[in-house]
Amino acid sequence: MATAGSLVSLGAAIRPAGPGPGSGPGSGSGRSGRRLVTEPGRGVAAGPDGAARCPWCLGSADYLAYHDEEWGRPVRDDTSMFERLCLEAFQSGLSWLTILRKRENFRAAFRGFDIAAVAAFGPGDVSRLLADPGIVRNRAKIEAAIRNARAAQRLPDGLAALVWSYAGSRPAAPATLADVPAWTAESRALAAQLKRAGFGFTGKVTAYATMQATGVVNDHLAACEFRGVQAS
Repeated sequence: MATAGSLVSLGAAIRPAGPGPGSGPGSGSGRSGRRLVTEPGRGVAAGPDGAARCPWCLGSADYLAYHDEEWGRPVRDDTSMFERLCLEAFQSGLSWLTILRKRENFRAAFRGFDIAAVAAFGPGDVSRLLADPGIVRNRAKIEAAIRNARAAQRLPDGLAALVWSYAGSRPAAPATLADVPAWTAESRALAAQLKRAGFGFTGKVTAYATMQATGVVNDHLAACEFRGVQAS
């Protein structure tokens, strides 16, 4: 999702009790992972090249690149979808910037987020990951990532197809960050389905952040020049 500033939640400066203001990566719901660098009611802002962008991305070069090149672009393969879901789960409670800067370390540690490879991880791998300073060393999240890989293997149509099945109708483009929700009815339903399938650390806010990041929903602001680069 999207939020900036301290970007304790790349998308959320506040955490509403229900669908409500979010902002972008990590948006909505005060998840500490991508918090806003701007007030929720703000619209687009000019980037260093003068192009209008979602304001949460202007806090650092890492956010800017993520916004311009990746956030909100459709992801259709299971490996990439699994990576995004894992990273969103690891981000919970942290700055999204921390996750972005550790991303290559995560990829190396989790074998490129290959679902079969992660599903085969055992106790030795958990110990290895807990000793790896390049990632977020949280046992519960590490073990959840492994369980989630195993759960993903059991999905009849794959993880990406499951997430995309909750796309729903396309709402009006958000004009300001205040128009971006923390979660939606669709993300709540997706989170419930993931839980039934055996996934963990994939609540409605994490589910929505994943949907934003992978283009299942398009939460670039209406006047953001990068909104139109998304392909359906």
